[in-house]
Amino acid sequence: MHLSRRSVLAAATAGAALPAAPALLAASKTTASLPAASTAAAGHPRTGFERLAADGYRLLDGRRVGVVTNPTGITRDARHIVDVMHADPRVRLTAVFGPEHGFRGTAQAGGSEGRYDDPATGLPVYDTYLKSGRPLADVFTASGVDTVVFDIQDVGARFYTYIWTLYDCMEAAALAGKRFVVLDRPNPVTGRSAQGPVLHREFATFVGRQPIAQAHGMTVAELARLFNGEFLDEPVPLETVLMTGWGRDRFYDAAGLPWVPPSPNMPTPDTALVYSGTCLFEGTNLSEGRGTTRPFELLGAEGVDGRWAAEANGTGLPGVRFREAYFAPTFSKFQGKTVGGVQIHVHDRAAFDPVRTGIALLVTARKVWDGFAWRPDNWIDKLTGSTRVRTMIDAGAGTDEVVGAWQDELAAFRKVRAGYLLYK
Repeated sequence: MHLSRRSVLAAATAGAALPAAPALLAASKTTASLPAASTAAAGHPRTGFERLAADGYRLLDGRRVGVVTNPTGITRDARHIVDVMHADPRVRLTAVFGPEHGFRGTAQAGGSEGRYDDPATGLPVYDTYLKSGRPLADVFTASGVDTVVFDIQDVGARFYTYIWTLYDCMEAAALAGKRFVVLDRPNPVTGRSAQGPVLHREFATFVGRQPIAQAHGMTVAELARLFNGEFLDEPVPLETVLMTGWGRDRFYDAAGLPWVPPSPNMPTPDTALVYSGTCLFEGTNLSEGRGTTRPFELLGAEGVDGRWAAEANGTGLPGVRFREAYFAPTFSKFQGKTVGGVQIHVHDRAAFDPVRTGIALLVTARKVWDGFAWRPDNWIDKLTGSTRVRTMIDAGAGTDEVVGAWQDELAAFRKVRAGYLLYK
């Protein structure tokens, strides 16, 4: 029986017995790239945009270019790539496409900036948020571009929507007959390994379109190749501009790049470090720290006290400690009310496992606080990719049991993922 890579993922997410994984190609036939000359060079990595510019934008020569980006699309000296390319006569930049939060980043979670002309450049800015398929393809067609460039900083979590903006734009570009170029940036929490449950297809939403792990451990260029090779019914003509000098074990502060919050509640690389685990609290009645200066590092609710921090510290989770904390969110859950909970302090980034930590915090919160509840819409199932985490925790399962339940599907995803990794 012949087994495709797609069938391996499908079997895993359906809970079926897994066959041996077939040989994997590094990229699909529709993929080309400006390769990384060295991925272990000393000094700071060079981003995809830096290499594109240093090459004189030859990849974009003679093209009508539109850029999918947001405030994170910057140079090392903190200029926006749209401003840089607009001022360069070698680039025919004709449109910008904004994701959730908008091109210039003025919108909160669940919002965008709509259609407008950018005051700084005069370029038309089109809204991609919540558009996909043919409607998004029509936006690309109406813009008049023939090449779509993607340059957005990701944070390494399946439910961070920019990677699904990437997926939707690739799908739409294929439908509209457009060429697609991805400019790579570091995964700020490293690309050492994939962790967490793999999405089951019946739970696909904008916080998870396809079956990848909760912490995917990939860069956007690697994800683009994975999407093209595994999930898109019609692969897009794809080109990727890789980084040089970036290794899979490097955290964001090793990149020498300024940090621009990719979204309003992702203020620092420390936030990104914990996010793939503590974002699960969006699916509960506890605050995930929105409305504080430390979102996703502060968690709590009315009626929670120091017992939670003590219980969490008693789990012996590697690389992290928990401090009893009290805070008053200025918006979102418990706005203006003082709540009790924990602050997460990561003291060993290399040992820290954000997904296991998130599960342990859910298990211990439920144990010590009798007010614990899931969001009524079971949003936790969308975040984790199935009903399993919710139902197991409700049944009294411990952290090891919950984490152990997804290991087979995670192993299958890791085998597929390995064929698309571009850096050592």
